[in-house]
Amino acid sequence: MSDAREQCGLFGVFGCDDAVEKVYYGLYSLQHRGEESAGIASTNGKDIIFHKGMGLVNEAIKLDTLTSLKNPSAIGHVRYSTIGQNTINNAQPLVVDYYKGKVAVAHNGQLTNAKRLRDEFEANGSIFHTTSDTEVIVHLMAKPLHMMQKNLSAVLNHLHGSFALLFLTPEEMIGVRDPHGFKPLSLGRLNHGYVIASETCAMDQVGAEFIRDINPGEAVYVSKHGIRSEYYCPQRLVKPAYCIFELVYFSRPDSRIYGESVHVFRKKLGEKLAEEAPVDADVVISVPEGGNSAGIGYSHASGIPFDRGFIRNHYVGRTFILPERDRRNRIVELKLNALKETVEGKRVIVVDDSIVRGTTSKSRFGLLRRAGAKEIHVRISCPPHRYPCYYGIDFQQKGELIAADHTVEEIRKFLNVESLSYLSVDGMMSCITQVPENFCNACFTSKYPTFIEEETKKLAERDFIREIVTT
Repeated sequence: MSDAREQCGLFGVFGCDDAVEKVYYGLYSLQHRGEESAGIASTNGKDIIFHKGMGLVNEAIKLDTLTSLKNPSAIGHVRYSTIGQNTINNAQPLVVDYYKGKVAVAHNGQLTNAKRLRDEFEANGSIFHTTSDTEVIVHLMAKPLHMMQKNLSAVLNHLHGSFALLFLTPEEMIGVRDPHGFKPLSLGRLNHGYVIASETCAMDQVGAEFIRDINPGEAVYVSKHGIRSEYYCPQRLVKPAYCIFELVYFSRPDSRIYGESVHVFRKKLGEKLAEEAPVDADVVISVPEGGNSAGIGYSHASGIPFDRGFIRNHYVGRTFILPERDRRNRIVELKLNALKETVEGKRVIVVDDSIVRGTTSKSRFGLLRRAGAKEIHVRISCPPHRYPCYYGIDFQQKGELIAADHTVEEIRKFLNVESLSYLSVDGMMSCITQVPENFCNACFTSKYPTFIEEETKKLAERDFIREIVTT
């Protein structure tokens, strides 16, 4: 993938002796969802203790820390920020102590009414300790009227936008999806306990058995008494709008989300791309890791052999996830190297999952040119990103999307390649086995499933301008 920032990953275990260790390894499997910070909160049924740190999981949480956190129930989080600065204060889970006791909260997504809620709380004297939109949730929980409720319904019905949430109290673990189910969240069984995770690949890592997806608008309460489920909002408000970009890029190929195999879906994208945008060439290669499955599909459908064209340095972080644009660009050539033996003197088809800003893509294709590629034909397994996303992906201004103001031909010239084609919206949606209308593709079509508040748009614009000024 080119130049887009990630979101976050959630993993929780309830009722297992080695819950903290399981969460630690579950977070490893979700590392691709966020590299800024990581944290774990655990409980022994009486108190909640936690540890958070900056960087990758193994940097943020040392092995001796796991020993000090050891408890039978725990939740964890890996973060990339779309709202709020990259600081230890914003690392999650957020742990607070209020009238009902301690609670830990971990969030994947973006609240589109967070700015308005925060302003209302601050106008009434509330003090915020982070710049994360997640903190408004704990302020809602602390409202006197909400504290009288036995469940979270009153709190959750105040939230707009996208949210997959994990709560941990001394008595229970709670998994929640917003009424549109933008972000994935699944329930599994582990020995005599339970697991809740952003992706099923993390369940596989710890030997958990997948039970089912948590449904849009559903809250699942896990306690020593078992599982209790409730829909916290009226059924008329439950309208699935699953993020198609989770399938296109975000999720790991070995996960199943929204009832789809991620790897199989991406292979279908590649096959459809070969049908829509054929070209004579000698070899198909992919940009690792995101383009691999689609590249295989393109090769199968076209009959053109697939080979490795890039070698990835696994000890370099993912370039799109780095906060500063200049740093992303500088690190591209450390991350990948072109395999000269594959591309020299050849007509090369390069399959990638997306082009968002375009800068890292240009550098990657330059590597192929320097390695002697005769022709470079770029095929992108999703449509052009022309519109901002306000649901938890960090391209929230049209000004940072290369396809928003440039034609495909202009982008081709910028990338300095012989041809460039994107998969059509209809082609992408035809690869889904579920009901296509249940998916959000607003970043391609501008058809937003929810109302976007003006304050959210203005906040995104200020953040975008701040990044330009400081990089």
